Amino acid sequence: MNQPTPAIVAEDAVRRLPRLALILFCTAYVLPGFVGREPWKSQDITGFGYMFELARGGASWLSPTLMGQAPEFDALLPYWLGAWAMRLAPGWIAPDFAARLPFIALLVLTLTATWYGVYYLARSPQAQPVPFAFGGEAKPTDYARAVADGGLLAVVATLGLAQFSHETTPSLAQLAFTATAFYGIAALRYRPWSATAGLVIGLVALSLSGAPTMAVLFAVGGIVVVLVDRHPDPAAVLEPGVRAALVAGAIAITVAVSTALGLWQWRMTPAGIPHEWRSFGRLLVWFTWPAWPLALWTLWRWRLQLTSRHVAVPLWFVVVSLLTTVFTPSSDRSLLLALPALAALAAFSLPTLSRSVSALIDWFSLIFFSICAITVWVVWLSLHTGIPAKPAQNVARLAPGFVPTFSLIALVAAIAATLAWFWLVRWRTGRHRPVIWKSLVLPAAGTALLWVLFMTLWLPALDYARSYVPLVRNVQKLMDRPGCVEQLGLSRAQATAFMYHGAMDLRHATHEGACPWLLLSAPMQASAHLALDMKAWQPVASVRRPSDSDENVLLYRRAAAK
Repeated sequence: MNQPTPAIVAEDAVRRLPRLALILFCTAYVLPGFVGREPWKSQDITGFGYMFELARGGASWLSPTLMGQAPEFDALLPYWLGAWAMRLAPGWIAPDFAARLPFIALLVLTLTATWYGVYYLARSPQAQPVPFAFGGEAKPTDYARAVADGGLLAVVATLGLAQFSHETTPSLAQLAFTATAFYGIAALRYRPWSATAGLVIGLVALSLSGAPTMAVLFAVGGIVVVLVDRHPDPAAVLEPGVRAALVAGAIAITVAVSTALGLWQWRMTPAGIPHEWRSFGRLLVWFTWPAWPLALWTLWRWRLQLTSRHVAVPLWFVVVSLLTTVFTPSSDRSLLLALPALAALAAFSLPTLSRSVSALIDWFSLIFFSICAITVWVVWLSLHTGIPAKPAQNVARLAPGFVPTFSLIALVAAIAATLAWFWLVRWRTGRHRPVIWKSLVLPAAGTALLWVLFMTLWLPALDYARSYVPLVRNVQKLMDRPGCVEQLGLSRAQATAFMYHGAMDLRHATHEGACPWLLLSAPMQASAHLALDMKAWQPVASVRRPSDSDENVLLYRRAAAK
């Protein structure tokens, strides 16, 4: 007996979102954050450090290291991609930007795979809307396309995606290949060969990005869904048993590659369980907003079809990601992997939302993002004109020594984004024929607006506060020849900054060292005598990172090198 569907959608409610507008929107979201900034602390510049070491031949490709230390994530592929990009890039491209180029492609892959994954889930007969007695219901392909547009808007709208998806870290690679595996399982019924290719690539690459266990779990859930959901579908290309065998083959390849390269690392330990459940709850609420309430609504409205593939597949991906988030220390970066599937669940709530709920989402988005955008503009005006004075004073207190710089290109981009927001608000509040993805237009556009404003108007201040360039420059001013430098206690992020921004030949400090300079992490000062003969070093200065007093470094000159 067929289960009833809660989706009641007319033909005029599934008009596609204009492709040119969608492409321009995604471009405006993807590029800011990758262009025109320095590597930020700490995961961003640390990931770049491992790529930089590989590119210049300072580490093994099968065992990347930075100053002799293994990475926090036992990943290979993300570091390979950045290193290859730096080696292949022409000399006029800065190495840090060259390393970002493959990560731009990974974010594009994330958005593309999410769209197609949602599209093929929405093609399922169980996901289709109720047929009308006299016709006029949405056609299957038009309905699936409209739901996929909503899924793409939902993943862009999530607040937690913005920063982590614009960093050169294994987290973005894991996100992209999770989305690819999600597409592979979702499309297997209709595009078996391209879906299988996507599934194999996604699972193997996810393993090479540091998450082999999650890759296998995702695929095992896919097999269960294929075998359980046997609802007749005339458009299905292969029988369920054959599809399950294809997924099993992808698992076998993934396990073989992971075993051969020694990628299995057990990180899900009780020590990773958050002790502050309230903080974990807050992370879950803001990081996945606004997808999580829509996803919960989907589970309620489609509760009679929880085993159907359009609900079960994304739900399984979310459950695996949430369990990983709970049992691993890097909770926010683990939670990132849930976003494509969570957006898929959110998309299936759109055909069931009432007008009052849609209006509530619109008004909340309008008020929240408008206030945030006004705040960004007010701070920028204060920095450049002194009116009002208070915001500029706050910036000066938080980032001592920061000098505002004006960029006409950044200003034009910020004005264009703001005008586009006003136009969207006017369009959304006007009288138009209903379309199911309309409820997510303002949340997605508002998130993109704030990201563009941050990466244009606030970029100089953010660069000053979040990069190590000011610290490195202040240290360089105290050195006459900053070539060979010994270090003790520097973090991997700090070491990368001094090697890259300062062009220093950084070495571990030893009793036999011959470098004329020593950089010492401030917390190591009390115990430095245990590792070094500090009588051989003359203190020069304590250099403070302007925006963080906890990252002071102490500069010493070798006494014999006066």
